[in-house]
Amino acid sequence: MADAAWDQSGQAAFRDGVQTELDRFLDGQAERLAPLGDDAQRLVAEARAVVSGGKRFRAAFCHWGFLAAGGGEDEAPAVRRAASALELLHASALVHDDLMDASDTRRGRPATHRGFAAEHRAAGWRGDPEQYGAAGSILLGDLLLSWADELLRRCGLPWERVGAALEVFDLCRSEVIAGQFLDVSVQARGRADVDAAMTVLRYKSAKYSIERPLHVGAALAGADADTVAALSAFGLPLGEAFQLRDDLLGVFGDPVTTGKPAGDDLVEGKRTVLVALALDTAPPEEARRLDAALGSPLTEEQVTELRAIIERSGAHAQVEQVIEELGARAVSSLARGREQVGLDPRACAVLESLAAAATQRAL
Repeated sequence: MADAAWDQSGQAAFRDGVQTELDRFLDGQAERLAPLGDDAQRLVAEARAVVSGGKRFRAAFCHWGFLAAGGGEDEAPAVRRAASALELLHASALVHDDLMDASDTRRGRPATHRGFAAEHRAAGWRGDPEQYGAAGSILLGDLLLSWADELLRRCGLPWERVGAALEVFDLCRSEVIAGQFLDVSVQARGRADVDAAMTVLRYKSAKYSIERPLHVGAALAGADADTVAALSAFGLPLGEAFQLRDDLLGVFGDPVTTGKPAGDDLVEGKRTVLVALALDTAPPEEARRLDAALGSPLTEEQVTELRAIIERSGAHAQVEQVIEELGARAVSSLARGREQVGLDPRACAVLESLAAAATQRAL
């Protein structure tokens, strides 16, 4: 059972604290960019929108990874600033991902490239509104990526620990960008077996969602190699389970809850583990129909039909089973880390509750 400090009110207070750090940081950026005029302020306004809300899993895993590795509560404000940098990295990835996937919405509002295109169209400016929207989203994603580095560097902890965390951060950014290129390449080729889909999943999302945030927190605490390895044994399988849940929600999620259209991953042609399993196990004719439909505009009826093919193939049930197995492996590894390398028991209790929230969510 998690500590009382991480009950629902504690979680809400943490999310509010991260939002406060992000708002304060963006206030400073708005002031620095004020001489550039209204267009720069529009860019900052969109940055505020894309970093607002969310589950803050990455920040939470960084914070509790720091405490699990022996970090002190007295440094919590500085660690919260460092953890907030991971949310800027996440926002950068989402802005770029939405453009590459031609997504229309994100969290129930227009995706960044769609919003900028709509502003161009409404103002009657010259040129192509869609190209303007694409340019704006690339620039905002790049800016958020730069700001993530800046916020981590300026978190206020001693430089030797911040420097070690930046080394993890560098690796994390390289992995997620390369993983994203693997993803778009898999989609371009129009095929991916389960192993290829798992590689994309691991490097595009799993590592940067949980394992690397834990590592950043551990580095900020000055952790040794054994502690980092123990957190990896927990974080990597949990990150994989987290992304597999995301893949299920991309096909079966409720649009009212997810803020994305029904079957959005099918429309975008995502070659996820779920889809790869379905293509492997569905009857040949159904597999051909699913494969041919991926990446094309789909009606609600067509989405329903494709969902039924995936269900009948057994892929949905199989992914649910893998999520459960990976989650159990992560929790067992966390218990070993507590016993063998002395991970903080209270932080481990919270990390276990975060594991459940990450794998059993509907959003």
